[in-house]
Amino acid sequence: MWEFSLNFKTENFELARQVHNTLLSYVSSMEGVVTSHEDNGTISILIAVKEEYKDKLKLVLTNAITEIICTRFKNDFLNRYLVLPELDKASISAFKKALLNFDRETDRFIIKKNLNLENNLYIESFYYFRLKSLQVKWEELVSLSNENKEYLISRDSFIDLLKFLVDNLDICEEEISIVKENGGYRIFVEDSEGYPNNLISEDVMVSSVIDLSPQKINLYFNEMSGAISLLERIFEERIIINQASLQNVKKFKLN
Repeated sequence: MWEFSLNFKTENFELARQVHNTLLSYVSSMEGVVTSHEDNGTISILIAVKEEYKDKLKLVLTNAITEIICTRFKNDFLNRYLVLPELDKASISAFKKALLNFDRETDRFIIKKNLNLENNLYIESFYYFRLKSLQVKWEELVSLSNENKEYLISRDSFIDLLKFLVDNLDICEEEISIVKENGGYRIFVEDSEGYPNNLISEDVMVSSVIDLSPQKINLYFNEMSGAISLLERIFEERIIINQASLQNVKKFKLN
């Protein structure tokens, strides 16, 4: 049997719980076991699989750890050090999301290069002591933004920078559609039944689209609210305003 222990500080209980639940299905398919326990301020997720599944599980763990650091840790880093001028919620959320996703492939490369999955891993220690080069990279990105804070007071300048960041993100989805419904918005991803098209507020709609980084955006409404105006300005040529009902577009599924 190959055994591995993934450890979190108790302050990251929710994160540890999510990882534990995610690993359950994978490890079960490998005829392995997953347990967890808490001791002296540390939550340990203990995993054991047959030796033949070792490489497959290492790949699952690598992807999970990489996603944790690229998303949760980087988001915490931005919230701690990023200083922005007075902006509306949609703009702040969009800008942080663009920074979060900017140059993500390099972030992933740095993490995987330094990751060693032998017997155990303490996620916070790995981040603080083995990923200093990643933190320096993030510091440079935040410093560039903070040093130009006054420049970002201008709405046009802010949108120019946001558009630059968005234009340099890797395309993640070929096509999405957005509909307005009951005072909120739903995002539908082409040929995807797994995307949770929950009703979202205007404040987070633009940042959600940035997260998806689509090649094409179908809008099934025509309005010029603050968030929609921001969306249209930063995505420009990718947006198509459709008059037809989304229910008539077969490749998108309504739940």
